[in-house]
Amino acid sequence: MKKNLSACTTVLVGKEATIDGSTMAARNDDTFGPLNPTRFVTYPAYHNHPNQVKAYLNKCVVDRPADGYRYQGTPNVNYKTEGTFDESGFNEKNVGMSATESVYANERVLACDPLNTETGINEDLIVAATLPFIDSARDGVRYLGSLITKYGSAEGNGVIFSDKNDVWYMEIVTGHHWVAERIPDDAYAVTGNRVAIQQVDFDDPDNFMWSDGIQDFVTKNNLNPDKHGWDFRHIFGTADVFDQHYNTPRQWYGHKLMNPSIEMDPLDFDLPFIMRTNKKITLVDVQKILSSHYQGTPYDPLGHDGDEQTRHLFRPISLNRTQNSHVLQVRPDLPEAASTIMWMSWGVPTFTPYVPFFGNADDVDVSYRETPKELNMDLKSAYWMYRALSMIVESHHAEFAQDDLNYLKDSREYFYRWVNEVAPKVDGMNDKDACAYLSDQTHQMVAEMAKRTKKLMSQLIMKGLSLSKLTFIMDKNL
Repeated sequence: MKKNLSACTTVLVGKEATIDGSTMAARNDDTFGPLNPTRFVTYPAYHNHPNQVKAYLNKCVVDRPADGYRYQGTPNVNYKTEGTFDESGFNEKNVGMSATESVYANERVLACDPLNTETGINEDLIVAATLPFIDSARDGVRYLGSLITKYGSAEGNGVIFSDKNDVWYMEIVTGHHWVAERIPDDAYAVTGNRVAIQQVDFDDPDNFMWSDGIQDFVTKNNLNPDKHGWDFRHIFGTADVFDQHYNTPRQWYGHKLMNPSIEMDPLDFDLPFIMRTNKKITLVDVQKILSSHYQGTPYDPLGHDGDEQTRHLFRPISLNRTQNSHVLQVRPDLPEAASTIMWMSWGVPTFTPYVPFFGNADDVDVSYRETPKELNMDLKSAYWMYRALSMIVESHHAEFAQDDLNYLKDSREYFYRWVNEVAPKVDGMNDKDACAYLSDQTHQMVAEMAKRTKKLMSQLIMKGLSLSKLTFIMDKNL
């Protein structure tokens, strides 16, 4: 099987921890190369039609129920060779799913319950096999858990489910075993490619779910290294040099941004997964983590504080191979039909805006729906437009950064105003009319952002012409 695992970063926030009472479930989809064209689609609901979904990266075939809800996805363009990878979206029941955060189990547990690499569920089809059939975040954990029991898992994956009340994080670590934890309403969580969940309370089924027999599995095979407690990360996870340079620093920096007064060590294997803050968390706070590269520390590859080696010591959160950075937000202060918003950044999120898409706007703009199938630049496509902007800004970062920051700030102001003006208008509309209205308004918003983005790109290119090193100023008297 071709293994193209994602290397992502996840941020989760409970409803009482946010400034507006929303839940937020966010992740960077960091793929296996800097160019992996994707598109944004809405799959229609279907009825009385039992069917199957097949993986392209292994031999997994999942039977699907006869009825499925409408749902969003951001699949690969070259899905037949690279897998589908729908990654993130909402379904028509206002349930969000983001999958997956690749996680890695240690060799002790894998020796006892190997991954089913040939026919088990993998990231290629996990959204299509789950999101159309769930009615809540908790139901998502239950449903996917039943699929793992039936088919097994081909890889280690962290999966996010969210709705207006709950955010659940589910970690599938071996062929058949997993644990899921509900993020407390007054807390947030950060992780990146390590087993994140720590102490599990098996007497608290309201906040924890787990695979059948997992306690007996651990006991029978002598897998718990701790004298006291049942720490999922310690039992199933890894703790090696790779983690310290690739994974733990991202978790450390996320907590540093949320809790700047608390001193932590980027090399600490036991960094907390879940924490609380003394302030309300905003959408920008979450986006700031996902778009960051250790600003204000010696580890910033775009900075000047550390020496060359230190600036490249740790893997940044935002990367050139971040294909899709998203925040799945459910806002209780908006009408139900407009309460789900996927804020999506294509390109490198350090340089590109998080564009809002309502979960119930079912007609996706052509610039997002149709990305060229091959690696051909086409600025009509949103994917290539934002990838191009990322490259232009980074090429002369010191000279272009402020222009880009101004553009991003103006974009956020425009988006906030747009959401607050559009969303209330669907109050009292039937589902069909609400979908049509939200879709129409989104088309107009996408067109406005294309105009703004291309204007900035033109300005930066013209500015960049004067920065060429192939220049010579002749003495005017010659």
